[in-house]
Amino acid sequence: MGIISPFEQTNYMTTRLALFDLDNTLLCGDSDHAWGEYLIDRGLVSAIEHGKRNNEFYRQYQDRTLDIHEYVRFTLAPVMHLSQLELASMHREFTQKFIRPLILPKAVALVNQHLAAGDYCVIITATNSFITTPIAQMFGVDKLIATDLVIQSDRFTGEILGTPCFQSGKVNKLDQWLGSEIAISAELDLKESIFYSDSINDLPLLQRVKEAVVVDGDEMLIDEANRRNWSCVSLR
Repeated sequence: MGIISPFEQTNYMTTRLALFDLDNTLLCGDSDHAWGEYLIDRGLVSAIEHGKRNNEFYRQYQDRTLDIHEYVRFTLAPVMHLSQLELASMHREFTQKFIRPLILPKAVALVNQHLAAGDYCVIITATNSFITTPIAQMFGVDKLIATDLVIQSDRFTGEILGTPCFQSGKVNKLDQWLGSEIAISAELDLKESIFYSDSINDLPLLQRVKEAVVVDGDEMLIDEANRRNWSCVSLR
């Protein structure tokens, strides 16, 4: 019998799938961008040069022009010489100083509401699994689907493993997981799902779910929501 991930809790009575974007949805900010701020704070990168590129990548994300492979290489380059154990220690510091202040109480309450209802809760995010795994554990969700990373000799290579969990890639990764034994056993189906997101980048998945909810949405997504009569809410 294989080891079940902390996000692979099995509740075979559950049929409703509750999907949550992470950055600027459950968090009042972007965890990937915050990682860059953390590296600057630690003195591991140039405040001026790294900060400028970090902000430019974030603008590209908002404009739907981001090359996620290039961005992942950028975010990991300063720490690729470190072991997974060393990175775990850094992540604890990062979480306490940069992530906890971004956690929205209303977002915690929303996730807990779905968990209490017996829904199968999944955080699905473009941000890489190194940054987001501890954050997803803090929210206590059943599953994390994120951009996975290549590890060789206990170090990140800077490359993405498989499909990036970004734009249409979110749909692809979710579809792959929904074909897994756990998802099938839990009778999970997009036809009985709800998805919360802030970003126009998530339009491909928002169009697939039963109920789309825009959370503190960007301008383009709010326009789309108005055309499609999707709910718009705020967790801030």
